[in-house]
Amino acid sequence: MLLIPAMDLRDGRCVRLCQGNFEAETFYPEAPERVLEGFQSLGAPWVHIVDLDGARDGACRNRRVIVRLASTGTIRLQVGGGVRSSETLEDLLDAGIARVVVGSAAVTRPIEVVNWLKRFGAERVCLAFDVRIDESGQPRVRTHGWTQDGGVALWSALSLYGPTHLKHVLCTDIGRDGTLTGPNLALYRAAQKRFPDFVWQASGGVRDATDLAALAQIGVAATVCGKALQEKRITHWELQPFLPDALFPASMSSTARS
Repeated sequence: MLLIPAMDLRDGRCVRLCQGNFEAETFYPEAPERVLEGFQSLGAPWVHIVDLDGARDGACRNRRVIVRLASTGTIRLQVGGGVRSSETLEDLLDAGIARVVVGSAAVTRPIEVVNWLKRFGAERVCLAFDVRIDESGQPRVRTHGWTQDGGVALWSALSLYGPTHLKHVLCTDIGRDGTLTGPNLALYRAAQKRFPDFVWQASGGVRDATDLAALAQIGVAATVCGKALQEKRITHWELQPFLPDALFPASMSSTARS
């Protein structure tokens, strides 16, 4: 399993929301460039970036910052938030983004999104489904930066796509996101069982290396993690199994590794 560090942007600053609530924001003072450098120093081959303003408002309002980060050419970026047209998707790809994440449109305009997948390719487009678990235990999809009910369960939304064109699927349990309460393992087990042909990325709730190991055991391809990394709750040594390009710091002795 690959660990993909996450960076959320709002007004050009690095933040984290709690359970998708824009009024429950944690601000991190480090500049986005420094955060990216930190993730690179861990050996991360990918970084996941969310334009929170774009996710809520439907326009890539942090585009300038994101393109600046992509221009460094040091790490591959997976970027989402406000991607609701093929023009926006193409613009981000042309700007150097390695993979673009489509969220709300994947729920509200699936026929169009299938055409985007055909046009741009399964490796360059990831579909994201943000869910809240209802009283019956069903994952219900939310859209527009988690502010609107998508009117459909996750399984129904995914049934509109097949493995012919779709490959990468990111699923976030909003109720766990930013809470450090542990990932929803049952959700990802069910996702793997129902749709085994998709390459699943799990997001929401990761607090430590034990959670990463549990997700790896389930068989998800990748885990997107933000708060636990930015607050340094997982040691460099613990991250090694999930970052194939990671190197030990020079100060780490062989004794410390044993």
